[in-house]
Amino acid sequence: MHRYFSLNAHLRRLFGKRVQKIPMDAGFSCPNRDGSISAQGCAFCNPSGSGSGLADSMDLATQWDHWRERLGRKYKADLFLAYLQSYTNTYGPPERIAEVLDALRNLPALGGVCVGTRPDCLDERKIELLASLKRRPEVRTVMVELGLQSSCDATLSHINRGHTAADFVSATRLASEHGLDVVGHVVAGLPTPNGRESADDLVDTMRFLASQPVSGIKFHNLYVCRDTLVGQWWKEGRFAPMPLDEYLDGVARSLEILPPEMVIHRLHGDPAGDELLAPDWAGDRNRLLNAVRTHLEQTDTWQGKRNGAEAGPPSFWDPNSKENRNAG
Repeated sequence: MHRYFSLNAHLRRLFGKRVQKIPMDAGFSCPNRDGSISAQGCAFCNPSGSGSGLADSMDLATQWDHWRERLGRKYKADLFLAYLQSYTNTYGPPERIAEVLDALRNLPALGGVCVGTRPDCLDERKIELLASLKRRPEVRTVMVELGLQSSCDATLSHINRGHTAADFVSATRLASEHGLDVVGHVVAGLPTPNGRESADDLVDTMRFLASQPVSGIKFHNLYVCRDTLVGQWWKEGRFAPMPLDEYLDGVARSLEILPPEMVIHRLHGDPAGDELLAPDWAGDRNRLLNAVRTHLEQTDTWQGKRNGAEAGPPSFWDPNSKENRNAG
C-alpha cells in the first residue's frame, strides 16, 4: 500500500509517464553569502550551496544535454524537468533572471521547471517572469522550491537564516496567486538557542505549511556537514543531531496532518560526497527511505489520516495505477 503521495505518482498523473528532474547550475549566488544579509550563510549549509559547480564550465544548454543523456538512459525517461538547484535562483536583478529563464524555454524534452530560492528573494516582477514559462504549452508545471526550514522565528534567527516565517507566507501567497506550485522545504532537528527542535516542532511546522497554499513538501533531516557552523557546534559538543527514531516519529505524525493531495517530494536529505560528520544513519539513503516506509507500515499510518483521508490512502497515490498511467 502506498502511504504517501510521492512526486513520482504526481508526475505520472500529470504527464502520463516517467519524468526525471535534471539539476541545473545557473551561477547564482545567495544574499546570505555575498554580504547582502551575511557572509556566513545558514548554519547548516555547506559551502557549495547544494550546487554542482557546473556553471563554471558549462552553459545551461550543455548541462541539459549532459544530464539528459545520462539520466534518460538510466531511468528510461524521455521527458524532463529543469531544476535550478544551486544557491538562490531568483537572487539578482530581473534582467538576469529573465536571461536564465529564456535559456530554458527551448530546451528539448522540457516538461516543466523547478526553481530553488528563498522567500525574501521573490517579488511580483520575478514571480511574473516565472509564471510566463507556463505560457508554453509543453511546460505543464512551474514549481517554486521555497526554503522555510522551520516556522519558528527564534530557530530561523539562531541558524542565521535571514528571513522570517512571515516572509515565507507572503512569497507563497504571491506565487500561488500567479499559478505557480510552491514546494516548501523543511529541516527536522534544527539547532535552537536551547538545543534543537523536536519531533513536536516538526509537526508544528507542518501545521503551519498545511495552512498555506503549498502544493508540495520536501522533508530534510538535519545532518552535520563539514565546514559549517553546525559542524563546529557539533565538534564542540554544543549540538547533537536528532536520533533516527525521533525523526521517523516526526515524519509519520507530520504526514498524518497534511492534506492527501499535497505532493511529498522527498522524505530525507542526502549528504554529498564525504561532507557528512553525523549522524551515521543519515549516510545511507536507501536504508533511511526504507526505515520511513517501514515505520509507516508498522504504525499503520499514512498521509492525510487526520486530514481528509481517514478511510485510507487514495488510489491515485499508486504511480503504476491505471488511473495514473492514463493521465496526462
